[in-house]
Amino acid sequence: MLSHVRRYREIAGILVTYGFGALVEGILPGTVRGRLSGKTSDSESLYRRIRLALEELGPTFVKFGQLMSTRRELFPPGLIDELTKLTDEVAPLPFEAVRPLIEECCGPVGETFASFDTVPFAAASLAQVHRATLPDGTAVAVKVQRPGIEETIETDIAILANLARRVDEIYPDLRVFNLQGMVREFSGQIRKELDFIREANNTERLAASMADIPGVRIPRVFRNVSCRRVLTMEFISGVRIDDIAAIRKFGIVTRDLSELVLQAFLTQIFEDGFFHADPHTGNLLVTPEHELVFIDCGMVGVLRPERRNTFVNLLLGMVGEDVGRIMEAYAAFGIEIREEDVESFKDETYDIIHGYRTYEAGQLDFREMLVQIPDVMRRYHLQVPLAMMQVLKVMMIILDITILLDPAFNFPARVGPYLSDIVAERYFSSERARKAGRTILESAEQAVEIPATLNTALKKISKGHFKVDFAGNDVLQLGKSISHASYVTLIGMIIASLVIGSSLVVLSTETPLGTGTCGIIRLLTLLGYAAAVFIGIATLATVLRGRQRMP
Repeated sequence: MLSHVRRYREIAGILVTYGFGALVEGILPGTVRGRLSGKTSDSESLYRRIRLALEELGPTFVKFGQLMSTRRELFPPGLIDELTKLTDEVAPLPFEAVRPLIEECCGPVGETFASFDTVPFAAASLAQVHRATLPDGTAVAVKVQRPGIEETIETDIAILANLARRVDEIYPDLRVFNLQGMVREFSGQIRKELDFIREANNTERLAASMADIPGVRIPRVFRNVSCRRVLTMEFISGVRIDDIAAIRKFGIVTRDLSELVLQAFLTQIFEDGFFHADPHTGNLLVTPEHELVFIDCGMVGVLRPERRNTFVNLLLGMVGEDVGRIMEAYAAFGIEIREEDVESFKDETYDIIHGYRTYEAGQLDFREMLVQIPDVMRRYHLQVPLAMMQVLKVMMIILDITILLDPAFNFPARVGPYLSDIVAERYFSSERARKAGRTILESAEQAVEIPATLNTALKKISKGHFKVDFAGNDVLQLGKSISHASYVTLIGMIIASLVIGSSLVVLSTETPLGTGTCGIIRLLTLLGYAAAVFIGIATLATVLRGRQRMP
């Protein structure tokens, strides 16, 4: 297509300008004629030139650079630092350029809105936001897409995919960065951001998950004046969460606000598995009414329950200096470490955890540890899932915000007990008890079927329906195996019954231990747990001894 050819030439020209002429000649030979050395190649650092080039290439490349900034396990720290500076703030379009989109979705502006500010109060590469008022007096923010942005992004995505393929073909050493995979992830992500109906759904889902946390507020969505390219939401007046002076003027204790931020994100990530994935300080507001407001839910993360459990184990391993637990979490994420590298990788991981602990204060520089661990992954060329790095990125942003609000905030001391409670709750939840109950019933049914199965087999043998050809010792061994299996099944049923019964009593009783009849019953349930553990250990020892004696 002609538009693609023009865009290729434009991209090549910008890259040459910033000193990447040799790269252009390698992957796009003949695209640019003449001098291939850029005017800034000698005056700017490499990483800074990459960032400046991405900004000049436009919104698609800026967004792609922002995605790259989350992949700390792939790119060097200096490049990550530059990429985090990427901004997609652009000059706003005149109102007449976006009016057709608004009226196509909402109807005539003068009839749909009581007032409409034609000058946007925020503008980015994908959309700009206008303040307006509904006929009932409700203040709203109207987010409208920039005309033609979808077509531009689709063109750039196709070009990015081709460039990534060419880089992999020409520079095999760069395949470790998995550029083609990153482009695929990016294309899916940015297409979701362009769908404002999806953003409306995200906003309402986040509001539902935060409903039980006092002090957290999510803007209301007005569906009757929203569509795929226009989103109308409640306008909430507030200051950015990094405006400490203004927050204190509201009479807010920043230490308490720090706790609220942490509580909100821990709930989103580890309990609901649905979280705001772009919580930079511009997307978190604080109101004079002491409310924490989440805005711009175009980018969210979703974690399946098993992935949440894996993250809990990963963070508990970091907080508790348990490298074995960290390695188990990596394995659960599908991260493969070469056998010859495992021990050195574990040594480096352990050294990082120890290196950032301040034993005098009993604290851990958790943020620095989160930065260093991806660096180790990069040195070992590990392929890490995007979901893992997305959560780690959000965790680092949360750490920055909580420490900004409360410099004495001890993240590991605060988050460690919370994660331990999550583990305890999952192990002793009613859902887990129900699953254990189903397992017991299935085991019992199988155990009950053993005599009937044996009886049927013996009848067939007595009638000569099939030939039995094995030695007497085999028969004796089979009998011992069946007897042993029945014994183990019985013991397992007893242990499971003790655990389930005790769990149900604990879940239904909130009286403290030893207080009144209910408290005594709770104490007895703990003894039930202890008995189950003792019987289980004794049974395991018996089984192991039996296996050792087997021929």
